[in-house]
Amino acid sequence: MSQANYLVTGAHGFIGAWVVKRLLAAGAGVVIFDRSPDAQRLRLIMDADEIARPRVVAGDICDPEAVAGAVARHEVTHIIHLAGLQVPSCRTDPRAGAMVNVVGTINIFEAARRASPRPRVVYASSAAVFGTTEEDRPLKEGDAPVPSTHYGAFKRCNEHNARVYYLDDGVSSVGLRPLTVYGVGRDFGITSDPTKAMKAAVVGRRYHIRFGGRTDFQYVADTADAFIRAAESGLEGAYLFNLHGEAVGVGEVVAEIEAAWPEARGMITHAETLLPVPPELDDAAIRAALGPIPSTPLAEGVRATVARFDQLQREGRLDTGDLDS
Repeated sequence: MSQANYLVTGAHGFIGAWVVKRLLAAGAGVVIFDRSPDAQRLRLIMDADEIARPRVVAGDICDPEAVAGAVARHEVTHIIHLAGLQVPSCRTDPRAGAMVNVVGTINIFEAARRASPRPRVVYASSAAVFGTTEEDRPLKEGDAPVPSTHYGAFKRCNEHNARVYYLDDGVSSVGLRPLTVYGVGRDFGITSDPTKAMKAAVVGRRYHIRFGGRTDFQYVADTADAFIRAAESGLEGAYLFNLHGEAVGVGEVVAEIEAAWPEARGMITHAETLLPVPPELDDAAIRAALGPIPSTPLAEGVRATVARFDQLQREGRLDTGDLDS
């Protein structure tokens, strides 16, 4: 991997920051492409020397020439595309959501198509492509997607476009569908609530998680590693893979937070409202294609997250502004 050059879009976001961290640890060359200059999430999980290593390109994913120029100038061999607007933003402004999530992804594929040599593309899809379901079983890639949000519809559109880019132009890609990802740096969207509850526990605040029921929880380091594994895979075609962590009830997550931080006992509550996504995904396909995927047990992931929040709090670097939003 030492000779690989990765372009990571949305690298200042939650999963993006962890992808950058894991790539640097493996000795890869990293180019950050992000509209935001704020490396706040990187600072939560990396030291100053690590943060100084990647090359940084300030650019808008909606600008096709900026994207193509970054790929060409930095001799990018792999693209991990994570830039996007999440469910609340897409609901508030569907036009902006379509521009960033759909047109932005088109720009990534166009840049890959034009580049020589052609970089491999891995992009973030989502379990939201399935929408609300009454199925009481883990969903497979072949199950019918019926998105119930603009966000899910945009992600499904990207999956179709990725297939067409392979059929028409031979651009190979892998789309990954995460569900509920948690860990340090997760601070936006309703599925950020379990991570916010971990932070609230450390600072001694009450917190109400706005959903309940059972869902697939995946520790962010595992999610990042799955994206990197997919980029390294060399698969030819347009692939879609579900990601699966540990499917548990939200009440069990609360119990693990209390076990990791006993002072929080009784201070974290949760609603019973179910998320508009399937509760569990089947990841047999990605394991068959790529081999064993890292899977951190929930208790271990919660302990690691709480411990990092505690360290940041003791260093005076824990921002709690997201607990009020």
